[in-house]
Order: sequence, then C-alpha cells, then structure tokens
Amino acid sequence: MTDSEKEEKIIDQIKMVYDPEIPVNVYDLGLIYDCAIKAENHIEILMTLTSPACAMAGMIVDEVKERVMELDFVEETTVELTWDPPWDKILMSDEALLLLGFM
Repeated sequence: MTDSEKEEKIIDQIKMVYDPEIPVNVYDLGLIYDCAIKAENHIEILMTLTSPACAMAGMIVDEVKERVMELDFVEETTVELTWDPPWDKILMSDEALLLLGFM
C-alpha cells in the first residue's frame, strides 16, 4: 500500500470523528492541520479545535487517535493539539460551509 493510499484511509477514519456540538466531522471543519506518516507506520497528527475553551477537547483528540489506530497498518499514533494558528471558518471544506449555512 502506498503512502497516498494510507493517507486516504487515515483521512477516512478521521472523518468519522465529530465535534459533538457541530454536525460536521473534524476533518471537514478544518481542524486537522497536518497528518504525517513516519517510519515504522507511526502517524503524527497536528490538529486544533474551534475554541481553546472546548469542553470536549480531550474526548475529540482521543477519538481521533483511536480511529486512526484501528487501521491495520498503523503501529503508533501521536495527536498534538495546537492553537497556532487559531482555527477560522475559512479552513472548513465547502461541504461544511454549505451544511452550516455559511455559503
């Protein structure tokens, strides 16, 4: 399996994670800043949340990690939460913007 195919499967898994307060997955919300496949199938994900005050932060980060770890080729996953740059709705996919009434 190529890294491109692996990345696609990782993104599909991440798209199963939703912010409980917003009916859009975290990928389409633009919360995933980077997803890198490192040596030994170690996955490093850099993400943010819509607000630093998000009460569900720990749950969302844990679920992203758990979903990615479900893939048979993944040996380890690290999820780093960052606030720089801050999230903005311009990071959302067109589908998410439409669903939430921003388009």
